[in-house]
Amino acid sequence: MRIIEKIGLSVVNKMDPEQGHKLAIKSLNMGLLGGKGPYTSPRLHSTLAGLDLPNPIGLAAGFDKNAQVIAPLLRTGFGFIEVGAATPKPQDGNPKPRLFRLTEDRASINRFGFNNDGMRVIANRLSQRPDTGIVGLNLGANKTSSHRAIDYVKVLEVCGPYVDFATINVSSPNTEKLRDLQGRSALTALVAGVMETREQLDKRIPIFLKVAPDLTPTDIEDISYIARMLRIDAVIATNTTITRDGLISEHRNETGGLSGAPLFEMSTQVLAQFSASLEGEVPLIGVGGISSAEQAYTKIKAGASAVQLYTALVYDGFSLVNKIARGLDKLLEQDGYKHVSQAIGVERDIYL
Repeated sequence: MRIIEKIGLSVVNKMDPEQGHKLAIKSLNMGLLGGKGPYTSPRLHSTLAGLDLPNPIGLAAGFDKNAQVIAPLLRTGFGFIEVGAATPKPQDGNPKPRLFRLTEDRASINRFGFNNDGMRVIANRLSQRPDTGIVGLNLGANKTSSHRAIDYVKVLEVCGPYVDFATINVSSPNTEKLRDLQGRSALTALVAGVMETREQLDKRIPIFLKVAPDLTPTDIEDISYIARMLRIDAVIATNTTITRDGLISEHRNETGGLSGAPLFEMSTQVLAQFSASLEGEVPLIGVGGISSAEQAYTKIKAGASAVQLYTALVYDGFSLVNKIARGLDKLLEQDGYKHVSQAIGVERDIYL
């Protein structure tokens, strides 16, 4: 970690969390947190849903909600990034405070509620993104929408031409009743509408589905069935959790979605369950609590083709990204794998 990054983290972590996040965005725009791009190797260079990834380490949605720092983020080392969530209309989100650091737990709780500048502003920024790098968009619905399924379609219609993939986000706990869309009938209709819209775009892009960790075995089977039936290109497992087991930090009882270290085991178990249920028919992206190469490797061995992270950046900075990529490369080499794909799901049964 560079000295400037250490100083920056020290300053940011003494600020109000949301103000600290705004400072991080500003610093990226100023080039203070940049890098030379992603670390790659023949072992890490991979394909996911037709996307050519220099490495399988991605940025989860939520950091760059408004597509303001795409170019700087691509330079920090990620093999792919996801911006958003975007909704049709701009919305302020939930009242502040709505972001809390749980330093002792190396975690965060947020209840933002899809605050964003709206699909047209975000589409304009996406239209000016660099030609290189893999950029996806998290699709969301407005809180006041009378037909949320249509919201996802609207955002894809407007923003789809400018991204490499899009993610259906029905798993945020911070928009009332949004997770109800994970039910079998509602999710089938929603996904079918998005997939139909995707076929009308000039460029056919992969569609991912992001799920919650707070699912029953029946939920997992239902979602897996829909993913296979409607040919979802990948499942992202998982979003934040509403559970609070074992937390010790001051803000542990705040309402919202918990992310970071405490989510690792839970999300990995759900990942493995989806891996078993999907039987290799739909690739998985593992998210939740990753802060090291070893944890990224664990997600892959539990069934993930790629991984995403976010909360660990709050504590370890952007230098962590290439550190994880390089470490993962070494771990794969030590275990005799010539390519990361050979390790996918090899220890899945440990988490079932």
